[in-house]
Amino acid sequence: MEQQFPTEMVTLPSKGLLYPEGSPLKKGEIEMKYMTAREEDILTNQNLIENGTVIDKLLQSLIVTPINYEDLLIGDKNAVLVAARILGYGKDYEFEYNGEKIEVDLTTINDKPLDESIIKENKNEFTFTLPKSEVGVTFKFLSHKDEKAIDSEIKGLRKINKNSSTEISTRLKHLITSINGDYEKSTIREFIDTKLLAIDSRALRNHITDIQPDTDLNFEHEDRNGNIIKLPIPIGVSFFWPDARL
Repeated sequence: MEQQFPTEMVTLPSKGLLYPEGSPLKKGEIEMKYMTAREEDILTNQNLIENGTVIDKLLQSLIVTPINYEDLLIGDKNAVLVAARILGYGKDYEFEYNGEKIEVDLTTINDKPLDESIIKENKNEFTFTLPKSEVGVTFKFLSHKDEKAIDSEIKGLRKINKNSSTEISTRLKHLITSINGDYEKSTIREFIDTKLLAIDSRALRNHITDIQPDTDLNFEHEDRNGNIIKLPIPIGVSFFWPDARL
């Protein structure tokens, strides 16, 4: 059956280089349709809002290319999210910062430069030597599936101890794939819980932020004092809500 809605091709920050052969994501772009009233129904669905799945349901409804949504790398998912906002409500996004109204042209948002030389054999695995302990680790860029697993684990730990704060260590347990060549999950988890120094943890996380394919969700803004500052664009359900007139 012929499609009755307009679509656009969206380029992925990863260029598709980190997906396996045979995946539609390997092409480095996906087809997305313009938002319709059906998607506005999704945006205003209170059940989806309350359980935190509204954005994912929206994106899955807009993506035309037959992909496995679970496989989407988080940086690529961010690009899809920005594209969804543009296709739904246009390029101009207004929000408040310190009581000041700010408007951003979302079409000026660029992908972070991707150093393709760091990608070996089209594998989502990278090496890093922890600067203080000099331990060699490998790590991967997280997918939507990984993020779900992290959120689930954190929620489970909070049920055991509501005051627990395990976001950083839990994320690292899903990011790191080996320690000195040892790929056993038990080895990785024990190392993170008992041997990973804070200075090394920070260095690894900063390195990953620097090199991972993503959309640059920061923009330059001149404040009331004439200073140029970098601001993060607030992303979430509120990214769509103002125009959805909830």
